[in-house]
Amino acid sequence: MRSTAFVILAAVTLGATLGSPSTVFAAGGGGGASEQPAAKPADPNFTRAKAMIEAKDYAGSLPLLQQVVAKDPKNADAYNLMGFATRKSGNPAGSLQYYQQALAIDPRHIGAHEYIGEAYLMLDQLAQAEQHLARLDSLCVFGCAEYRMLKAAVANYKAGRKPTN
Repeated sequence: MRSTAFVILAAVTLGATLGSPSTVFAAGGGGGASEQPAAKPADPNFTRAKAMIEAKDYAGSLPLLQQVVAKDPKNADAYNLMGFATRKSGNPAGSLQYYQQALAIDPRHIGAHEYIGEAYLMLDQLAQAEQHLARLDSLCVFGCAEYRMLKAAVANYKAGRKPTN
């Protein structure tokens, strides 16, 4: 009885710590730590770039994101969005450098793991995509949208439906 209550409490606490993504695309960072530093105000260029990406103006968002990382070179979310915008602009090979930079800054960045996996599928590199799927499986203890989306993309790829963007 006591251990069941502990498991439920741990699951509720972990779920509250991890939160959920607030946007359609996976811009969110890695797993949740129990103590987060106070959030600094969002860079206005980052906010504008996210809005442009949501409006599918991928190429237009890139100069803004480049300004963000010039000011904050440790911004994994900005590098992840640079990769996303580059991939969605039709350059999956070019997106890899940005996803890799995001993962170098934050190896637990679930959005970057999902997106780099999708880029690898576009480049017919199934083994690399599956490595990122496995990493997401270990990061998303109770499952997450990024894991489910990459898992579906891998299944579609194996069924002969290669992603286009």
